[in-house]
Amino acid sequence: MNFRRLALALAALCITAAPALRAATVTSEPWGKTQDGTAVDLYTITDKNIEVKIATYGARIISLSVPDKDGKMADVVLGAPDLNGYVRFGAPPYAGASIGRFANRIAGGQFTLNGKTYTTPKNNGPNTLHGGNGGFDRKVWTAKPTKDGVTMSLTSPDGDMGFPGNLAVSVDFAVHEQKGSPALTITYTASTDKPTVINFTNHSYFNLGDPATPVFDDIARIDADKYTPVNASAIPTGTNDPVAGTPFDFRTAHAIGQNIPDRGYDHNWVLNAHKPNVAVAEVSDPHTGRDVQVFTDQPGLQFYVPKSPAPPPQAAANPNFRPRPSTNAFTLETQHFPDSPNQPSFPSTELDPGKPFHSTTTFLFTVKK
Repeated sequence: MNFRRLALALAALCITAAPALRAATVTSEPWGKTQDGTAVDLYTITDKNIEVKIATYGARIISLSVPDKDGKMADVVLGAPDLNGYVRFGAPPYAGASIGRFANRIAGGQFTLNGKTYTTPKNNGPNTLHGGNGGFDRKVWTAKPTKDGVTMSLTSPDGDMGFPGNLAVSVDFAVHEQKGSPALTITYTASTDKPTVINFTNHSYFNLGDPATPVFDDIARIDADKYTPVNASAIPTGTNDPVAGTPFDFRTAHAIGQNIPDRGYDHNWVLNAHKPNVAVAEVSDPHTGRDVQVFTDQPGLQFYVPKSPAPPPQAAANPNFRPRPSTNAFTLETQHFPDSPNQPSFPSTELDPGKPFHSTTTFLFTVKK
């Protein structure tokens, strides 16, 4: 018998029979139309111990289900059950959306770039918030399924909400296993044909337990020695102050409600230098055992926990009503610092032609028994 020929044949058989790399299941379905008649689709990404639903309206996470300590799957982000809940502002503002062109605030709705002053909509008192009243959260994106999720793409024309440059942006959502636990990675890419400013984030409201229960008992940790204090209209004062001795010190994990200020948390933490495989923040629910860890290459993290309850529901006949989110959620918005275009000491948010932007944030969901 020709053992060499037999060995080669067996090797070829093994190669042929080798299993393909595991991929997530990605499906889509129509999800209604916006008020101007634009069709919206809903994509469902399913993999081991994770299911994510993402709508093309706002490149928005609608739901994100992961197991608790008993293996029970449940949605851990707040939102609305249908498109109308977002279009008519029934969901918490910006819930689950991809934010742009500029996440967080721009003071006075103005910034100067290369000697030219640009004006953006004032939709948050005297300031611009999350790109203005026609930001990326209100736009219908183009979707393309991938083996692990979906990529949402958008072209923002020169002058959109006052920002310069034709901006091509994509947000890729991919599920995978990391350290044996389910994870969602969000990758942002962008390019422009003239100098502009950008700041992207995802605005999911997390509740790792009972969505009807405040998150004040959740245990949080943020790897930051400093934060950016703000004035009365939530604009940074321009300094990076130590968290030591303040309610903003989450270097040692403790309950969110332990030292929460009267106004709650809506601040940017200046993340310490870290390795890509080291979590910059972590929040755990002591009742369900669910835990979320954040990995990012961004310099800041906006941790948002309102302290006051949301106002009572308003009549559906009032389309301009925008409820504040309740105390039942927190955000983990990886970002550059607020008002960076007007703050020379902050990391730059300028994007120039020929120098594409690329950033990655991962949310890793584990269980603590």
